[in-house]
Amino acid sequence: MRLPPNARSFSQWLLLGTLVGLVAGLASALFLYLLEEATEWRKAHTVIVFTLPVAGLVLGWVYDRWGKPIRGGNNLVLDTLHEGSAQIPVRMAPMVLLGTVLTHLFGGSAGREGTAVQMGASLADAVAHRLRVPADTRRELLAAGIAGGFGSVFGTPIAGAVFGLEVVVIGRMSYEALLPALVASVVGDLVVRGLGVEHSLYPVVEPLPLSMPLLGKWLVFAGAVALVAVAFVEGVHLLKKGWERWAPSLPLRMAAGGLVLVALWWLVGTDMYLGLGVDTILRAFTDAELPMSAFAWKLVFTAVTLSAGYLGGEVTPLFFIGAALGNVLARLLGLPLDMGAAVGLAAMFAAAANTPLALSIMAVELLGAAVLPHVAIVATVAFLLTGHRGIYPSQRIARLKHGGPLLRRLVPLREFPLETEEEKERS
Repeated sequence: MRLPPNARSFSQWLLLGTLVGLVAGLASALFLYLLEEATEWRKAHTVIVFTLPVAGLVLGWVYDRWGKPIRGGNNLVLDTLHEGSAQIPVRMAPMVLLGTVLTHLFGGSAGREGTAVQMGASLADAVAHRLRVPADTRRELLAAGIAGGFGSVFGTPIAGAVFGLEVVVIGRMSYEALLPALVASVVGDLVVRGLGVEHSLYPVVEPLPLSMPLLGKWLVFAGAVALVAVAFVEGVHLLKKGWERWAPSLPLRMAAGGLVLVALWWLVGTDMYLGLGVDTILRAFTDAELPMSAFAWKLVFTAVTLSAGYLGGEVTPLFFIGAALGNVLARLLGLPLDMGAAVGLAAMFAAAANTPLALSIMAVELLGAAVLPHVAIVATVAFLLTGHRGIYPSQRIARLKHGGPLLRRLVPLREFPLETEEEKERS
């Protein structure tokens, strides 16, 4: 007896999503284990940070020699998903994994989401080509790979599934990929947990009743988050252009960036801004003495690291920046420290990545349900206030944030100012 079309489609996506989740989860588990080992070794031997310029020179040479086809990173993944171009090289997974671990080992300030997303997408594309699936199915598998990588590396499977749909296009959700993205994210998370790899544990936030005065404070909070998110996005892009103009050679660029980071590390006299900075993120929930400049220093360290070419993601550094800023704003606005840090943590990345829904859900998965109304309000307002910019220039726009009809074509963020003028002339 033949299965009805819906049952066949469900069975197909259950199988393919599970396969993508398995490979993404295995990759994330290995990555998280190596990252933890590298971080602990660096903390015990901080003198290694002085060798960051040398490490940058070597990593830059290796990446320049063998990594040119994958240099686009997350933007390559998004472009491939939209344009259906050549297969993402399988070498992306091992190269970004080792490159990110080494970045953290030597003290670079970077995250882990970019690496997990790139590993998940490259492995998902390998599955798609191995099975010779149609173009539409391949695009949905790539979205599932993004979801599987994101959900498994943070232990947030529902947020991972939504992120895999929301990050692709601003103003339109790709619901056709919902089932494979959900399956891949849940399975990837189960694989990581099943292998005994532990995620960072965040405190559960105490409930805070919503009121009109509190709503006014959240609007001020959202404005501050948007300003810092814009500073981060524009800072990384401007520094990257400056590095490329001043030092066209990637090895020299990374070596120079390493020198700047070592100088900054010596200047501030603390290891607080190296690596992921999870300890400081947790501290922001309880410490009223956290330096008020902590968010700004982490922004500078991360912008230099990523713009110079070191590997890693933006999520955890943005969590640090958001939590530290939230700590400061909570003190200034009379908010509970834990709620301020929690809302800042999620809203900062939501604004920078244009993913307010995914990060609102992620906040619940990490911090408890009490955070939901507050983080959703701040993340949405900050998302709107940042305008049409973000950490992923290849992210597409289907509809302007301030409303109006769908654009005539999906416009990459990197091209958006030209499209804005075109839309003005059309109207």
